[in-house]
Order: sequence, then C-alpha cells, then structure tokens
Amino acid sequence: MPHPIMFSDDDPGLAELRRIALDLPGAFEKISHGRPSFCVPTMFAIYGGSMKDPGGMISVPHCVLMKVDAAERPALEQDPRFFLPAYVGPFGWLGLDFDAAPVDWDEVAELVDTSYRMTAGKKRIAELDAR
Repeated sequence: MPHPIMFSDDDPGLAELRRIALDLPGAFEKISHGRPSFCVPTMFAIYGGSMKDPGGMISVPHCVLMKVDAAERPALEQDPRFFLPAYVGPFGWLGLDFDAAPVDWDEVAELVDTSYRMTAGKKRIAELDAR
C-alpha cells in the first residue's frame, strides 16, 4: 500500500525549498514516504517530518530535514528552531521547523548546500564549485 501524500504544493516554505534544492547540479525531486524529497541521487533534503516524543510521534509538517556538518551540529541543537527528526536523526540529520520563527532563506540555502555536499559525488560538487 502506498504512503499517503502528506503535503500540499502551497505549503509554507515548500516553493522556496524547491527553488534552493533544485538549483543544485543534478538535483531532482521525488515523493518518498508521502513527502517531497530532494536527491542527487541519494536524498539530501526532505520537506516535512516528525519527531519522537515520550507520548508518541509529533508531526512537523512545515520544515526541512537535512544532513548537518558534525562540527556545526552542537550549535544547531541549541537553537530551538532545530529538532532531531524521527528515523533519520540518528544518521546525522536535523530538522529546521519553518513555523518556529521567521525563516532566513539564506541560512536554509547554506544548510541545504552543506547537506548536498555531504551526499553528492565529486563530479557534482565540482560542478557546483565551478558556478
């Protein structure tokens, strides 16, 4: 049975995230587990997610999940806009809740760029650096 779609094309922040992610060399979007996922071909960003809570799962529908640099992770974890996403959190991912505060899209672009660089191959990274 396919996963239900858990987003709408007019969701807050989705158009901006698409613009940022799909501008990266070789990036494409696919729906995975009901959510827009950005790949190269491995996933480097996901729109929407959830986090575990002692009472169960909490949906965070308007957010981006991405891999973060290990050196930056402690500082990001101190910021209340960021959260440990369910399922992918243990693999180096964090979520940025778009509803927690006004979104700084330059910051999102930097974070998505970092995640992309941690995922993409050398050829794609070279293409990006040549821009």
